[in-house]
Amino acid sequence: MKIFATILGTALGVAWLCAAAATFALPPQMPSGKDVVAPSAFASFEPVARGGAFQVAVVLKIRDGFHINAREKSADYLIATDLRAEPPDGFKMGDVSYPKGELKTFSFSKTPLNVYQGRIILRMTLNAAADAPLGEQHIPLKLRYQACSNEVCLPPVTLPVDANVTVVSAASAARPAHPELFQSPR
Repeated sequence: MKIFATILGTALGVAWLCAAAATFALPPQMPSGKDVVAPSAFASFEPVARGGAFQVAVVLKIRDGFHINAREKSADYLIATDLRAEPPDGFKMGDVSYPKGELKTFSFSKTPLNVYQGRIILRMTLNAAADAPLGEQHIPLKLRYQACSNEVCLPPVTLPVDANVTVVSAASAARPAHPELFQSPR
């Protein structure tokens, strides 16, 4: 009988702890800054012609409930979104076009902040040299940003993004690709 009472008491104690844990739910775990933004790269031509200019669009999907600082930051201490290329031989990087951010008010700031939310598109101009290597080429990009929620800012991160293009020698073979990414401002 004593063993039965001990087992019953232990089972009731475990049941009470489970009920208490369900009643006092812990806050959801904060994601890593790397998990807040999902970047994808797309070329404006497929294939790309030697000796020609093209663009790479980097589409950023920002997790709901988060924002990142726009390129044009609201205060000196904020970390602006930045896209850089490490072009391989045969490619030259041009300018990067960043969309305008949106001024949003947050509980932790006395002034509105210029931020990106949802889905945004960054565009980078590149040139393929007349002697650029033929075939599939990888153009390494680096995206740096700082993600914040309404309550907390995560440490800044730098994500690698790979832009893949196929290079051909004949300009007549180059065809526009992904027009939906290269026409709209956002």
